[in-house]
Amino acid sequence: MNTYEIIENKKNGLKLTPEEIKYIVEGYTKGNIPDYQVSALLMAICLKGMDVDETFNLTKSMIESGDTIDLTGIEGKKVDKHSTGGVGDTTTLVLGPLVASCGIPFAKMSGRGLGHTGGTLDKLESIPGLSIDLGIEEFIDNTNKIKLAICGQTTDVTPADKKIYALRDTTATVNNVSLISSSIMSKKIAVGADCLVLDVKVGSGAFMKTVEDAVELSEMMVSLGEKAGKNTQAVITNMNQPLGRAVGNSLEVIEAINTLKGQGPEDLYELSMELAEKLLLVSGHSQTEEEAREALEEKIASGKAYEKFKEFVELQGGDVSYVEDVNKFELSPMFELFSEVDGYVQGIDALGIGEASKNLGAGRETKESELDLGAGIVLNKKIGDRVSKGELIATLYTKKDNVEEIKEQILKAFKFSDSKVEKDQLILKVIKHE
Repeated sequence: MNTYEIIENKKNGLKLTPEEIKYIVEGYTKGNIPDYQVSALLMAICLKGMDVDETFNLTKSMIESGDTIDLTGIEGKKVDKHSTGGVGDTTTLVLGPLVASCGIPFAKMSGRGLGHTGGTLDKLESIPGLSIDLGIEEFIDNTNKIKLAICGQTTDVTPADKKIYALRDTTATVNNVSLISSSIMSKKIAVGADCLVLDVKVGSGAFMKTVEDAVELSEMMVSLGEKAGKNTQAVITNMNQPLGRAVGNSLEVIEAINTLKGQGPEDLYELSMELAEKLLLVSGHSQTEEEAREALEEKIASGKAYEKFKEFVELQGGDVSYVEDVNKFELSPMFELFSEVDGYVQGIDALGIGEASKNLGAGRETKESELDLGAGIVLNKKIGDRVSKGELIATLYTKKDNVEEIKEQILKAFKFSDSKVEKDQLILKVIKHE
């Protein structure tokens, strides 16, 4: 097999064979094919595209480049959720206990945050004592005990993806549907869940900026999941403003706990219910959306979802008293930001708020950056809210000394209107194969 000919074939718009794709992925992972040749192929893919079969074969080859995780020891149909990343995206902490309280195993391997997107593992480590370092046996045992476990990946899953992604990041080849979907789905398929729901964000705080792009990506990822034997659906959701009101690690955990008690922000509650509803459907627990929604609302109303979160925290070594009394979380010093105008909130740049939160200490500039778990932002106003001059619009928590500069950054993220503004639609579309 000849790397030059494979690049030439794709440059000319030809379909690559499974053997050609495997040859490239395997050779590059082992260091037998140089960066410059794979860079050329990636650019050819960006310009000429890949069909579903090629994309699936790329996904399969990336899975086969490393370890896969065998979760057959977990009883029942295992479900998982993946988000393409946003600001204030705390759904896993609500969704996991909610689904588990319905008796469905929610077994999730999560990541840490980098840049303006928060990581589930960082949020969980806001709870003193809670360990996210579980071995596979403990992960399986915990899921069987309480139907819920969340941990970091402990094995070398999809090393080809890590290597190819690093190259894409430096060669302007990130933004391609086949490359994005194979990167996401190789990791999700490799970690062994039976059913998958994808939360594909679109808007100012998301990677996908238009609904059309989000639909194209969702359709490809759902196809890949189904071809791999996973019952898969995607929900396209609005990230034109942060989800919920809290952005930051401890702040988001507090908000998740309040949401599980039925006291959280409307949008976080609604999205968590929508995603949970889809998980109940793909797992076969419920036959209709109405049946699923009824079951989930009962788990919130009865306190069973909240109790499940406490079980989870205790089983993974966390101090449950922080869940029972959220005032125990140590937040950084507080600063208030007031509106300079009268009017209605017309827009909140989610990316701008995410960057501001990172600058307060809640996010990482690099993988080595130290997080301030008590830092972040609470938005006191969201799109559609009426605001008077001098009224509180955001509360900042930080140990940094450049607060005034960050206040300006947050103010710039807010757009105001003199006339009344409608709230944004949160759930934009559901993608599934009939």
